[in-house]
Amino acid sequence: MVETTSTGTQTVRHDLRNIAVIAHVDHGKTTLVDGLLKQSMVFRDAESAGTLIMDSNELERERGITVFAKNASIKFGDIKINLIDTPGHADFSSEVERTLSMADGCLLLVDAAEGPLPQTRFVLALALQLGLRPLVVVNKVDRKDARAEEVVEEIADLFLELATEDAQLSYPVIYAIAREGRAGHAPDDLAPDLIPLFRAIIEHVPPPVANMEGPVQVLVSALDYETHRGRIAIGRVIRGTLTRGMSVRCLGNNAPTMPLKLLELFTFQGLGRYPVEEVRAGDLVAIPGVPTVTIGDTIADAAEPEALPRLAITEPTVQLTIGPNTSPFSGQDGRAVTSRQLRERLDRELETNVGLRIRSSAEAGDGAPADGIVVAGRGELHLAILLETLRREGFEISASRPEVILRRGERGMEEPFEEVVILVPQAYMGTVTELLGPRQAVLQQMSPDEGRGARLTYRMPTRGLIGLRGALLTASRGTATLNSRFIEYAPVGGTIPRQRNGAVVATEAGMTTAYAISGLQERIRLFIGPGVSIYEGMIVGLNSREQDMPVNICKEKKQTNIRSSNSDIAVRLEPPMVLSLDQFMEMIGEDELLELTPKNLRLRKRHLSAQARERAGRTSSAV
Repeated sequence: MVETTSTGTQTVRHDLRNIAVIAHVDHGKTTLVDGLLKQSMVFRDAESAGTLIMDSNELERERGITVFAKNASIKFGDIKINLIDTPGHADFSSEVERTLSMADGCLLLVDAAEGPLPQTRFVLALALQLGLRPLVVVNKVDRKDARAEEVVEEIADLFLELATEDAQLSYPVIYAIAREGRAGHAPDDLAPDLIPLFRAIIEHVPPPVANMEGPVQVLVSALDYETHRGRIAIGRVIRGTLTRGMSVRCLGNNAPTMPLKLLELFTFQGLGRYPVEEVRAGDLVAIPGVPTVTIGDTIADAAEPEALPRLAITEPTVQLTIGPNTSPFSGQDGRAVTSRQLRERLDRELETNVGLRIRSSAEAGDGAPADGIVVAGRGELHLAILLETLRREGFEISASRPEVILRRGERGMEEPFEEVVILVPQAYMGTVTELLGPRQAVLQQMSPDEGRGARLTYRMPTRGLIGLRGALLTASRGTATLNSRFIEYAPVGGTIPRQRNGAVVATEAGMTTAYAISGLQERIRLFIGPGVSIYEGMIVGLNSREQDMPVNICKEKKQTNIRSSNSDIAVRLEPPMVLSLDQFMEMIGEDELLELTPKNLRLRKRHLSAQARERAGRTSSAV
């Protein structure tokens, strides 16, 4: 086999393919990548490899989504295929954008029942803008509600709208059941393995074309960290040949670094990295030993340094303020409780989480505590993943309510708007419509969705999305699904009323009692049961009305000499509401904070005592 073909200064790498795997959340992307890895003999015993190989992050396994883009490499015959697993959620668009920059083609995976959804459109548009050649896989064709032919037509319509060149309209369609590791050219005629997909990748994804002779250039698209090697730059060799021992410079926003000698080079092999002497243009490389490198930088030949255009990254649209835990229970669960520790950890996060922005709350001028840090990201999920990661690492944090980031434009103050697609059974359409009306949502399109009821497409401000997912699930009894993507900044719309009832606020510190709860549970919904330690100002539940409700939930029954009746002895308590981090974030009020520790999530008032809240209310009214 001919590995390379040269035309002038350009060389075609016939021995190599770089392909990004892109899809919507839960459409089976990671499962398919796992199947490709297993069937390419990356694992000698496929059964021992486990499932969801590429979702190595614990949170990714739990949530069933891909957050951090990863790289793997497989062999099909003499051809090396670099597989690049990308996030499928718009909140991680910054990961998607820089991941796509390493690929020449994209494998677009779509559910045979759900069809292309908003994030599918978002990622596909990015891929086509970069000129990637597409390959379509329609997955889960064994579903009872599968409609493979209709989905293929929907995909064709999407390509007609988004394609930037005619060649992108000519793509192969492979049908698959990723869970079983099977694929084929028709939904009712699948091979017993994924060989049809392997062949489609080789035949339709173009091999890299690059200048092998010019001064070396590497575009840094990702970063990793190892204790004994330090920061590791990961990217694609755009030009030239990178060799171990050569001198390079790092070109970024600042002045070029002094020449650095490359002591180690790695390429990807299976799920790991393999040391090599050289990496030629077109391949992916991991470079340790460049301490100041950041994502978007160029690693170039020290003798002839030439920078590549920096990667364009989508700016954040949602922010919240976090700081050290200041509740009376501070320090009981975590090991990292100071502002300095939190700031140092967030600075490290910025090295790899390019969609994140941080600044002190004093700089933001938002009236938050001086030791607060404003963290901005692409959406609620982006920020929720960060907070969950921090608490699992032992941090104790307090977080404010998420809010959208406004900007001043030509038309005055502008806010982010999103396209929202909701799949809902017919029985709950009226309820969902009523729910969205007050959130400034405008219905753009309504169409029947086979097997699910209706597909509703709305245009609405991002602030209307805050808290919507939980409310939608409640209103539809868990049957509706919501997907969204950012579309534009536009003038700020009307007001959105408060979506949550008043808080039930503890007036006393102590241990909750069954006696106190039994007298309250008909009027309120509690977050906690009896025998739980609480503090004054902690929010223990939700009122049935809009007003906050102060309660003493630690009250004990007075002892008397009168014998208790049977009705007194058997007190039936309703189970408390168990909320996730995402649900708590949706629930935070303007004067409230969320307390996060490794063991607990607690909602609390910003000012714990009633007197302090009253003073703060008078001050804000005066302003």
